[in-house]
Amino acid sequence: MTSRRTFLHSLAAMSGTAAFVPQLRNDGTARILRAVAGLGIRSPEEIAQDEDFWGEIQRAFDLDRTMVNLNNGGVCPSPRVVMEALRRYQEYSNQAPAYYMWRHLETEIESVRRELAREAGCDPEELAITRNASESLENVQLGLPLERGDEVLTTDHDYGRMLTTWDQRERRDGIVVRKVSFKVPVRDMTSLVRLFEGAITPRTRVLHFCHITNISGQIFPVREICRMARARGIRTIVDGAHAFAHFPYAVRDLECDCYGTSLHKWLLAPIGTGFLYIRRELIPEVWPLMAAPKEMDADIRKFEEIGTHPAANHNAIAEALTFHRAIGVDRKVARLRYLRDRWMRPLEGRPRVQLHTSFDPAMSGGVANVGIEGIEPAKIVDHLWKTRRVFTTGIGHPDCTGIRVTPNIYTTLREIDLFAEGMEEILDKGVAG
Repeated sequence: MTSRRTFLHSLAAMSGTAAFVPQLRNDGTARILRAVAGLGIRSPEEIAQDEDFWGEIQRAFDLDRTMVNLNNGGVCPSPRVVMEALRRYQEYSNQAPAYYMWRHLETEIESVRRELAREAGCDPEELAITRNASESLENVQLGLPLERGDEVLTTDHDYGRMLTTWDQRERRDGIVVRKVSFKVPVRDMTSLVRLFEGAITPRTRVLHFCHITNISGQIFPVREICRMARARGIRTIVDGAHAFAHFPYAVRDLECDCYGTSLHKWLLAPIGTGFLYIRRELIPEVWPLMAAPKEMDADIRKFEEIGTHPAANHNAIAEALTFHRAIGVDRKVARLRYLRDRWMRPLEGRPRVQLHTSFDPAMSGGVANVGIEGIEPAKIVDHLWKTRRVFTTGIGHPDCTGIRVTPNIYTTLREIDLFAEGMEEILDKGVAG
């Protein structure tokens, strides 16, 4: 069992940026760093095809390899080094929770906040650590002051829970929620700016949209939309659930008012972690979901006042950040696009195949959607599972009816090929009865 002295010594290392990571860890990240050191000056696109390097990444996870998990868009497994950190923090907390968890571990959230903000590209005083993107976004959706008749403009491609939140507020407060639609893949990013611009009315107070949609993987031109909205005095809320640690960007460069994301997706942090960004001058304007004292009105931490919760989850974000940085976000997204293209390119142009995701790297990453004309998504999902134990998820949206395919950095080429073979079989022979 870890001694208190040893454990606290590891926590003390987190107080400085250079020594942020707890010292108690396996060699998973160290092995990756050694592999990175041997990559030379090759481009991320070249490294995306280096199976020796990605083999090191694959070995950093404990997974069920009897199945092919292509539903990482829902929630991703954490690498072993993150799970071991989570376990250490949980075991230490459990020895005397009211003392060790609250007095020792909870205070370390400030180190996590600082490093998370550095990675996100924002001020630590603008970032609250939450449990997921839904909690982050609902703080703003339900906390922004809106009056009866005020309009919220969003899209029908946005995440269902967030649309449900706006619908509830419409019923409760008498605001008006308007949803615009669009076809995917879009031809150019400016069409998405024009989509919102053309739908704005004198009553529009909020624009709410995804950074990258969960159903088709369409990336939005966030900065251009936010600039257009701000010029009209309209608040912007961006759902970044699938964006953070998926592809490179800095929140400050997006110029949005509010941004929410989950960390148990592409950052590979423990399940039940996320963050909320709110532009500093807007913080006093937004009411938190759970009550905080008046003294915290201008403090981003008011959104963390959720009652008793484990410190282990948010502290283990530290290891996830280190693992992510060791790989490099440019290399990560290049690999995800390489895996995506490996199955999408052979299907491109085949009769009945409907690709709802763009190949353009400016408009897509590792999330993709494919449909087969005349076959319901649920039947494709069921066939892939029954015949090859390939796990995907069906999307029933009328503008992108198909299955969502989301590999991860641990996914092997053989697993991608197994999925592709299953799709070819469906096209040639139909689905199993």
